[in-house]
Parts: sequence; structure tokens; C-alpha cells
Amino acid sequence: MTVDEYRKKVDNAKRIVFFGGAGMSTESGIPDFRSTDGLYNMKYDLPPETILSAEYFLRHIDKFFEFYFDKMIYRDAKPNAAHMKLAEWEKDGKLTAVVTQNIDGLHQAAGSRTVYELHGSVHRNTCLNCGRKYTLDDMLARKNSIPRCECGGVIKPDVVLYGEGLPEDAVDGALDAIAAADMLIIGGTSLSVYPAAGFVRYFRGGVDNVVVINKSVIPGYGNQLNGRIGELL
Repeated sequence: MTVDEYRKKVDNAKRIVFFGGAGMSTESGIPDFRSTDGLYNMKYDLPPETILSAEYFLRHIDKFFEFYFDKMIYRDAKPNAAHMKLAEWEKDGKLTAVVTQNIDGLHQAAGSRTVYELHGSVHRNTCLNCGRKYTLDDMLARKNSIPRCECGGVIKPDVVLYGEGLPEDAVDGALDAIAAADMLIIGGTSLSVYPAAGFVRYFRGGVDNVVVINKSVIPGYGNQLNGRIGELL
């Protein structure tokens, strides 16, 4: 599709929902996962999918946190043009929700208020023993060892690890928003991570009102714009 065709669809829409993935934050300096220079193509003793699993967390908690603080935290990252545009649309009443697979919190930093984080957030952390909550800064102050609460319990990031279920409140909110939307924009994701990628099937507004904005083509979708998401969005 052309940019003009995309713009007309946006102009006519009243309830846009944006569904995004790791490619949304690459222009903020956060690497994605599956591109040639992404996280999953870097060399480690074990695949990132293994290190970021619930089983590995329980068995090798020290090595998990070494990887987590080294490769999953980007404290100085700032929202890019794409994040800012979505926040602007929400303020104008055109966008009803952002559904994201990202854990970086950049949508909220840009000003978005209705954000459903399917995979959690690095900004929320919970003691596994007493349930006390901790911020990202609290965690970074403990990054040279296994982060522990004042009670002695391990503090776990509220991010969804492989083998864990998605948070029910985020799932319910995301599905309701997608089902009620009249336009669905899919951006910065290969739609290869399930169950999150299956959420787009709940859109009821017709295939002509689904637009994909991505660095590479996603098979099976007709309306696509390929390139830098900050510029195109």
C-alpha cells in the first residue's frame, strides 16, 4: 500500500489499536530479537530462549541475572517518533489502546496511558517471598549480585519468562480493545511469538482495516508499509 492510502485509513478511523513488538524500540537503541543483529543472533553459551526461561531462572538464578542486567535493561533509552505519535493519537481520542510485547516501558514514557503489556515490564519487580514491590532503579542498585528484598527473598522482574503464562489483566484488556477497534496497526513485530501473536485474530474490523508497518514483509497481510517505523507511523 502507499503512504497516502495508509494516511486516509488513519484519518477515517476512530478507534485505532496498535499492536507492537521489539522493532518498535530499535530506533530508541534497543536491539530486537530476530533480525541479523538482534539478540537471538548474538553468541552465548546458551540460547537466549533458554536463559530467559522460568526453569533456568530457578536453577541458575545468578547466571540469569548476569544476562538480564547485561542484555535486557536499557535505562537510558528514550521514546522515539513512533512512541510519540501513538501518545499523540491517544490524547486526540483517535487511538484507544497500545498492545505491546515489549518490556521497556517506552510507551508510558512517551505519554501513552492505556498500554497492555503482554510480557510485563522491567519497571515492576516483586519479592518472591513477601511480595514487596521494587522499581527498576531499586534493581539496578542491586545488579552486582542476586537482587534481594529486605526480607531476604529474591526479587524477580515482573517480565514473562518462557514457560510462564501471560498476565490475565493485560490479556483481557488487550483482547477487548482489539475486538472493539475499527483499525488495527501492527508494527515492529514478526508475529512469530505466541500466544501474543494470535491476539490479532480477535480484530473484527475486516482485513482491509489491518495495516502492517514493519522492517520486513510479513506473509499473509495485504496492507503493508516496510521501512523505519518512526518515519512511517
